[in-house]
Amino acid sequence: MLFTPLRRRLPVVAAVAAVALTAVGCGSSSSSGGGAATTRADPNGRFTIGYDVYWLGNSWSTQLAEEFRAAVERNRDSIENVVYTQSDNQVQKQISNIQSMISRRVDAIIMTPISPSASVPVIQQANRAGIPVVLVAAQADTRDTAAEVRADDVVFGRTGAEWLVRKLGGRGNIYVLNGLPGFSTDTLRWKGAKDVFDRYPGIKVVADAHAAWDTARAKTAVSNMLAAHPDVDGVWSQGGAMTLGAIQAFRAAGHPLVPMTGENSNGLMKVWDQLKRSGDRSFDSIGVVNPTWVGSEALTQTLNLLRGDEVRKVNLVNPEPITSSTLDRYVRPDLPDSFWVDTRLDDAQIRALFDR
Repeated sequence: MLFTPLRRRLPVVAAVAAVALTAVGCGSSSSSGGGAATTRADPNGRFTIGYDVYWLGNSWSTQLAEEFRAAVERNRDSIENVVYTQSDNQVQKQISNIQSMISRRVDAIIMTPISPSASVPVIQQANRAGIPVVLVAAQADTRDTAAEVRADDVVFGRTGAEWLVRKLGGRGNIYVLNGLPGFSTDTLRWKGAKDVFDRYPGIKVVADAHAAWDTARAKTAVSNMLAAHPDVDGVWSQGGAMTLGAIQAFRAAGHPLVPMTGENSNGLMKVWDQLKRSGDRSFDSIGVVNPTWVGSEALTQTLNLLRGDEVRKVNLVNPEPITSSTLDRYVRPDLPDSFWVDTRLDDAQIRALFDR
């Protein structure tokens, strides 16, 4: 299979079950469809890759970039140089960074669009220069890309929402924690969840907030929600760090915990494991996985493209979610809260990341 995490602690059965891959459209490197750039097919070449680090504002985006850097080291025989830029979650800065890569005539560009719409002209500019663009972890409002590697965010949102509806028996007041407004990940995850909630009139969203996938912001937001709407039965969160913030807010307010959806962040895994071991049945969760190793897979697909191999237009990855019954296979009590437990980094690389 293309997408297999290399984490040694997972049992073989979990590793085999961990990945669902959906191909949407398929084209060769010379013609990926949708107006994508034509690339030079050089099976023995060494290439210059442009990689834009879109944001280092949370641990997921930081580990995403680290997964890419680790993949570069594993593929040094095929890589002449990597041109790194950093956009700090600023649309205009990202556009300028990509234009700089175009002017430097890199062989391919890997980027995470900060704005699905604003990124379109610069992607098209790269195409006109004959430089293929591969998207990682987010989408753009164009088919003019050579490939995309990302989780299916609609499935992500739907998976958590379906779990919460089942947990609440189809009725209850819930809080909603979204990520960054305008970012495709945020929009699509909420779409998946809302499609589920709309089918259950007994589920009432009594409060919602954008907390930027950040623990501190989520704690503040949920503290305000508890003050205004204390009658709550569950929390749908589209990020594990935000779920951890919600737990902290409930505890600070002395409010009993409720079922909360989450993600594969180690901080949530550790608290969830502690609650499970303590016998606290008020809390349960599901760790929906958006793997940071899409960063390494984006490089793999880019190199395949440049070598002339057949590459899928859209590569969607949705590993099996973590549940109460599989939690102990994933949780890492020896690592910080900010670690994301489904990874291709080895233990030495993980330690180096957190020792900085």
